[in-house]
Amino acid sequence: MMRPGLTFKLSVLLALIGVLASGTTGYYAYRANRTMLVREAERSLLTSTELLGQRFTSAIKDIAADALVLSTMPSAATIAVSDDGASLENPMRDRLAQVFASFIAQHPEYLQVRLIARNHYGLELIRIDRESGGAVRVRESALQEKGQFAYVFDTLAMLPGRVYVSPIAVNHEHGAHAAEGKPTLRVGTPVANARGEVVGVVVIDVDLASLLRLSQADLPADYQVYLANEWGDFLVHPDPSETFGFDKGRRVFMQDSFASTKPLFEQSMQPVLMNGLAQPKEAADHVFAFVRRPFGESQGNRFIVIGLAKPLHDVLVGANMLGNSIVRMVLIFSGFAILLAILFARALTRPLHLLADAATHFFSEHTMDALPLKRTDEIGVLARCFDRMRGEIRVQMDELHSKQHELVHLASHDGLTGLPNRMLFMQKLQEAIDNAHRSGDRLAVLFIDLNRFKQINDQYGHSVGDDVLALVAQRLQCVLHTGDLVARLGGDEFIVLVRGDRSADAAPAIAARIVRTLDEELTISDQTMAVGASIGISHFPADGDSAETLLLNADAAMYAAKSGGSGAWLSYRELIEMQHVRAERDRKRKGARAAEKVEPADDGADVIA
Repeated sequence: MMRPGLTFKLSVLLALIGVLASGTTGYYAYRANRTMLVREAERSLLTSTELLGQRFTSAIKDIAADALVLSTMPSAATIAVSDDGASLENPMRDRLAQVFASFIAQHPEYLQVRLIARNHYGLELIRIDRESGGAVRVRESALQEKGQFAYVFDTLAMLPGRVYVSPIAVNHEHGAHAAEGKPTLRVGTPVANARGEVVGVVVIDVDLASLLRLSQADLPADYQVYLANEWGDFLVHPDPSETFGFDKGRRVFMQDSFASTKPLFEQSMQPVLMNGLAQPKEAADHVFAFVRRPFGESQGNRFIVIGLAKPLHDVLVGANMLGNSIVRMVLIFSGFAILLAILFARALTRPLHLLADAATHFFSEHTMDALPLKRTDEIGVLARCFDRMRGEIRVQMDELHSKQHELVHLASHDGLTGLPNRMLFMQKLQEAIDNAHRSGDRLAVLFIDLNRFKQINDQYGHSVGDDVLALVAQRLQCVLHTGDLVARLGGDEFIVLVRGDRSADAAPAIAARIVRTLDEELTISDQTMAVGASIGISHFPADGDSAETLLLNADAAMYAAKSGGSGAWLSYRELIEMQHVRAERDRKRKGARAAEKVEPADDGADVIA
C-alpha cells in the first residue's frame, strides 16, 4: 500500500490551514458586522428618539403659544366677564369664534378650541369642535358647564401668562364630536381682564395621534413608537390593546414590559438602549431606544418616556447576506494553498472592512482617518461634520487631560518648592517597601530639619523664608542621586528616600553632603545667611517594615542629632546603641552607689555582697 507523499501531506496541511484561516476570518467578519450594524441601529434610533422627543416638546410649546395668543385677545376677556354670554354683542363673539375656527383649520391636530368663563360654573362661551367636514361651532344651547374638570379649575388658579398642560387621557366628555373617545392632551391658559384678574380660560384639545404623526413625519416606516406617562402607563404602543390600561381597568406599565427602562422612571436622565443580540428575552428580536423628556412647563417634575423600535431582522439584512457570501467563498477557496488562503483572507478582509465602515457611517475608530472628506454629496457633508466634531472632541479631551494632570500634580506636590508632598512621598515609600519585600532590597529614609530657619523667618520675613525653602529644595535635588526621591513634609522639614542595596552605605555619605551643602551661605535679597540642617536616618528593614515606622524612627534620630552630642546627622541604629550605652552606664552607676552604702562589720571580717 502506497503511503501518502510529501506533496499530498503538504497539500492537505495547506488546505486545512486555508479552511481554518478563511473560516475564522469569515466568522469574525460576520459577527463583527452584526455587532456594528446593531450598534449603528441603536445610535440611529437614539438620535431619532431624541429628535422625536424634542419635536413633541416643541409641538406642546407651539400649542401653548397659540393658547396664549387667544387668551390675550381683548375680546376674550370682554366676553368672559359678561354676566350673560348669550346677550353679548354677537359680532364680537362671532369674530372671536372665527379666530378659533381658523386655528382649528390651520392645525389638523386640534380637536377643540374653547373659551370658558370663571362664572356660571365654568360655562363654555365659545366652542369650536372638529368634525369630518371641518370646524363646527357649537350652538349656545349645547354649550356645557366645565367647572368640575381639572383642566378648568387648575388653569383658573394660575397667574396670567402661565400654561396648564393636562395628563394625556381618553376624552369621555359627551358631545365632543370628533374628540370623543380619542387620546387627548389639553392645553389651557388663563384669560385676564385689564386689572389682571383671571376671568376665564382658553383650552385647546389636541389629538395625541395627530400630534405624534406630525412629530414623526420623516421617520422610517419600519420604526415602532412607544410612549408612556410619568407612571409608566402606555399611551402609544404598536399593539393598541396595551394602551391606556388605566382607562380600561387593567394598567400596563412600560417598566414591566421593558425592565431596563425602570431607571427612566426613577429620575435617571440617561437614555436606555436594548437589542435582541445582547438581550434576547427583553428586546424580543428588536432594537430599542428610550429617552425621558420633560412634559409641560408648570407642572413640576412631570415627564414622558418616548421609545422607538426597529425589527432586528431589518437591521441584520445586510449581515445575513454577507454571511451567505462568506460561506460560499470559504467553500470555494478552502482547497487552495496557504499562500492563496492568505491572499484570499486579505482580499476578503479589505472589502469586509469597507462594507462595515459604510454600514456604520464611518463611526468606527479604524475608519476615522479614511473619511471621504472630498465628496460633494450628503456623505461628504456628514463626513466633514463628523471630522470637525471629532477634532473638537479631541481638543476638549486634550484640555481636560491637561487640567487633570495639573490637578494631580498640585494635589501631590508642594506649591512652594515643587517637590513631592507628604502624601505622595508616603505613597512612594510604601511602594518601595512593597517592592523591597518581594526583591529583598534595602531602603534608607533621611529626615531633614533646618536648624536656623525659624530665626531667618523671624528676622527677614516670610517672603525671604519662602525663598530659602525654594533654594534648599534646589540644593537637595542637586546633591541627590537620580534615583533618590526628595519631598517636603511641611514647614522646614524635608525627607529623602534612598532605594537599593546602596542605601545602607550611601545614606551617611548623602547626609554628610546635604549637611555640607546646607551649611554653605545663602544670598537672598542681598542678605547672606546660613541655614544648616540636622538629619535623622532610618533603614529598612532593620529600623522598621512600614512607612510610618521608618518615618517616625528617622524623625526620632533627627531630634537626637539636633539636640547635640552626635554631630549634624544620626542614624536610628546609632540612637538605639547610644540609649543602650547610656542605660548600661546608668545601671553601673546605680550599682556603684549601692556598694558604697554597705558598711564593714564590727569584727573586721570581710562582708560578702
